[in-house]
Amino acid sequence: MIYRSEYMQRLKAFKDSKIIKVVTGLRRAGKSTLLQMFKDELIQSGVPKKQIQYINFELMKYDAIRGYRELYDFVKQNAIKGRKNYLFFDEIQQVSGWEKAINSLSLEYDADIYITGSNAYLLSSELATLISGRYVEIKMLPLSFKEYYGYYANSGKSKEELFDEYLKYGGLPSLLSLPQDEETIDAYLSSVYDTIILKDVLERNKFRDIDLLKRVFAFVCGNVGSITSANKLAKYLANEAKLDSSIRPATIAKILQMLENAFIVYRAERYDVKGKEVLKSLEKYYVADTGLKNALVGYALENYGQSIENVVYLELLRRGYRVYVGKSETKEIDFVAIGKKETRYFQVTETLFDKATLQREVAPFYSTNDFFEKTIITADKTYVSNANGIKIVNLIDFLLS
Repeated sequence: MIYRSEYMQRLKAFKDSKIIKVVTGLRRAGKSTLLQMFKDELIQSGVPKKQIQYINFELMKYDAIRGYRELYDFVKQNAIKGRKNYLFFDEIQQVSGWEKAINSLSLEYDADIYITGSNAYLLSSELATLISGRYVEIKMLPLSFKEYYGYYANSGKSKEELFDEYLKYGGLPSLLSLPQDEETIDAYLSSVYDTIILKDVLERNKFRDIDLLKRVFAFVCGNVGSITSANKLAKYLANEAKLDSSIRPATIAKILQMLENAFIVYRAERYDVKGKEVLKSLEKYYVADTGLKNALVGYALENYGQSIENVVYLELLRRGYRVYVGKSETKEIDFVAIGKKETRYFQVTETLFDKATLQREVAPFYSTNDFFEKTIITADKTYVSNANGIKIVNLIDFLLS
């Protein structure tokens, strides 16, 4: 198991408070392991085991807990009055009306509550109303390259070799414990994909057209970082299948939203850098893990540019930015990263080998007419570090910084 220090620190920052800690993210991203490690640290620090309740709703032993009343009664029966109770609920979205039980337990007991979920419905408007102002969401992603590299730092492999592996197989933590052969890894990634599609998309949404769902996700995987829309995608899929009747754009929009809610797909909206406003059409989509993408559509060197753009997008999310696709007049900036105290612009490219490529990458920056930091991220090993005030950094160095 790999220690996810960044996420552990976020949990510790709210330890022993009445704030409910909500860890969300892709299935198999490491949420359960994170809670287990946190629970183990509590025990090591001297917290008696009887003051800790850990319920994983994917285990059969908890099958009887399917509604909020059963959940409330079970926890109440085992709670210690007059003491701090540490309550861990893993994949709690499987309990109907769970937010009612959590709200009541939070109000009635001296409880430190931690929950995980693999679907964005976890933070529905109903939950927000019940515990408004009393929860914090911790968004968990698969391993960053920095975490992956740290795990294999003494393997004898170069940074470049490890990055190629990371790009191909992704960063799901369980991969670290598997034999490092392609057949085993592909089988694991395919099983994770099937589970996400079945449990977090089809079952959760009671959606029946599994073929259309898989075709939409395959399109997203094969067109990472391309401007698209539900209308455009509906026409493409209808033509591809040679259908006499068209596919409704509303259905495609619903599927894309379901994939987003399962944290397997992320949507980057366009942002007008001059008007300082989010545009409500023609988004880009990225996949939560490049390994899952490659398991579905294959790994090809000609898609290297797409894959590194996907990795940079996820890294910017990890660093706490809201990430958009920039529109500056008629030009496009790969990413506008807006943080609490800063805004930064990024272009991502395989190479800046010739002057024409460099000019193409810097041109959108010049049209912004502002003083926000501008950076080009390149896979080149040798490059100039600055071009007329625009920073140029190596991709791997950026990911490890």
